[in-house]
Formats: sequence, structure tokens, C-alpha cells
Amino acid sequence: MDRFDPLRRRTIALVGLMGVGKSSVGRRLASALDLPFRDADAEVEAAAGRSISDIFADLGEAVFREGERRVIARLLDQPPHVLATGGGAFMNAETRALIKSKAVSVWLKADLEVLARRVGRKDNRPLLAGKDPLEVLRAQAEARYPAYAEADVTVETGDSAHHVTVDQVIRALSDHLETRAP
Repeated sequence: MDRFDPLRRRTIALVGLMGVGKSSVGRRLASALDLPFRDADAEVEAAAGRSISDIFADLGEAVFREGERRVIARLLDQPPHVLATGGGAFMNAETRALIKSKAVSVWLKADLEVLARRVGRKDNRPLLAGKDPLEVLRAQAEARYPAYAEADVTVETGDSAHHVTVDQVIRALSDHLETRAP
């Protein structure tokens, strides 16, 4: 048994705002723990046979969120893995309850200016289309932080390299599991 065994017993669900690194940190975390990696957004796109931007444009955010909820429920029935959720997924009370019952959740939290700089480099985020990234992120933080605060573990990532964040997550998860152990 190695020191990571306790971390491999449940799915680890990463939550947080867009640009915080749920997918890139999640991939590295999965690799470090020798677990499969799943990206809820990629799984939604595969299930729908179209991009998230197209789903938003053609069907609206509500239809996307319902598909996202169903996909996450299906993923949570699989053996333990690292799951990167979409930024809004944890806002759904049903999804949040599922994650609470079947996974350990980690809120990756970073400074909004850092996130705005990161997400401003790409134009593939439907919630940012034609808007000021910092304003969108401020509004999202206000709306979403109370739900994110329900995560089992919070890791302040700052603007550090992904491998540093992975180490922080592993430490925080290990501490969390130790405090919960009988």
C-alpha cells in the first residue's frame, strides 16, 4: 500500500470557476495518483455530438445544464477517477448532492484577475462571448462561491504552476481524509 491509496478510493471532483485549471490540474492529478481522468465538458460534447458553444447557442444553457447533470451522474457511477466538472455544474443542487455522496469535492480557487487573464486568451467560452472576462468572473464568483464553499476541500491555487497546485491538492485531500478517519 502506498501513501496515495486512500486518495484512490473515491472519485475526486474538481469544482471552481472557468480558467482555474480543473482540466489541466485534473489531468496531472489523475496521472500523479494513477487514476483515470474524466472531463465533464468533453463527456457532454461526446454525448451530445456537438460543442458546448453549439449547445448553448442552439438549445440554451438550461438544456446544457440538464445534459451536464445526467453525464456527471453517469460518471459518478464509474470506478474512482479524477473528474473535472464544468464551472456551473456544482450550482445544480442535485449534481452537488450526487458529488457529495459519491465523490470528494475540491474547490480550486484563484484570484479573479488571474482567471480573467487566463480565460481572456481563448474565445471558446460561451459565457464570455463579447463580454469583459473580469466582469463575468466577478458576477460568477458572487453567484457561485456560496455553492463552491460546500466542497469538501478548498485549495487556493494562486498563479502557481499546475504541478504546484497538484501537490497542494494531494496534501489537502490527504489532510481531509486523515481528519475524517475514525
